[in-house]
Amino acid sequence: MNAVDVNTAVDVILIGILAAVWLTAGLLADGMPTAGSARQLRRRAGLLSALVGAGVVVFAAVPLVSELMPGVSAAPTAALLPAVPALLVLTATVRRLGWVRRGAGAFSTAPRTPVPPALRAAAAHPLLAAPLQITGLAALVGLPIAAGLVALPGGQATATAGIAAITIVLAVAVIGIRAALRHSRLAPLVMAPLKRDRDRTPVGAR
Repeated sequence: MNAVDVNTAVDVILIGILAAVWLTAGLLADGMPTAGSARQLRRRAGLLSALVGAGVVVFAAVPLVSELMPGVSAAPTAALLPAVPALLVLTATVRRLGWVRRGAGAFSTAPRTPVPPALRAAAAHPLLAAPLQITGLAALVGLPIAAGLVALPGGQATATAGIAAITIVLAVAVIGIRAALRHSRLAPLVMAPLKRDRDRTPVGAR
C-alpha cells in the first residue's frame, strides 16, 4: 500500500468516525422528547452532551492527524462541511441541552416523575435536534470527498456537485420542517394547564 492509499484510508476513517458520532447524536436527540420519565430524559441529555464533546474532539483531531500524515490529506476539506452546523450546535444546541438537563435534574428526588409538558417541548425544540442531525448529514456527505471520489473531470464534477448541493438543501429543509412540526405539536400542551387554571379562576378574584 503506497502513501496515497494510506492517506485516503486515514481520511475515510477520520470522517467516518466524525459522521458516526454526529449521526448518533442526531438520533439520540430525536428520541429526547419520547423519554418516559425525568430520570430517563436527564440520562439521555447527559449522553448527548458526551457525544457532542466527542464530536468536537474528532473535529480537533482531523487537522492534527492530517499534519502527521505524509502528502496531501482530504480530511480537513471534508470536515469543513459539517463544521458550519457544528458551530450552531456549540452556540445554541449546547445551551438548550443544558436547560433540559437541569430541568430534568430538578426531579432527582422523584426520578420516575413523568416529563412535564414544558420540559418535553424544550427537548423537542428545533434548535436542539436539527443542528445535530444536519451536522451528521454534512459529515456523511464529506465521506466521498475524503475517499477522493469527487475528483471527476470538468462538467461532470460540476453536475455532481450541483446534485449533491440540491440533495443537501432538501434534506436540511426536511429535517428543519420535521423538527418545527413536532415542536408545534408539543408547545400547545404547555399552555393547556395555564388555560384551564385561568378558566377556573372566579371573576373578580386576585
